[in-house]
Amino acid sequence: QAQLVESGGGLVQAGGSLRLSCAASGLSFSSYAMGWFRQAPGKEREFVATISRSGSNTLYADSVKGRFTVSRDTAKNTVYLQMNNLKPEDTAVYHCAARFALNAGSAYYSQPTDFGSWGQGTQVTVSS
Repeated sequence: QAQLVESGGGLVQAGGSLRLSCAASGLSFSSYAMGWFRQAPGKEREFVATISRSGSNTLYADSVKGRFTVSRDTAKNTVYLQMNNLKPEDTAVYHCAARFALNAGSAYYSQPTDFGSWGQGTQVTVSS
């Protein structure tokens, strides 16, 4: 059974940086595209970024493009989200997600329904 565990969240001032990690187990990590989503209180879950199985392709929400970078380490079964120049509107619970993908290079998954496995999330709070 797939298990995804996020870490690295916390409280940071606007303009600061955080790196989130998501450790995957119970699945063949190299067969899965990985995504990051976030959910703020009272709002729907929002797409942040996706990385393909191969790691060669990525997709970002417009709101984070140029500030966030998604990457993966197959040897560690871990996906990362480097977040720079954080803004108060980035405050949310961040979840990672996994999707079995036949196409190693595809990262065009941006809907919550595209992903079958989810982590519990890690809180990111950005103060102004």
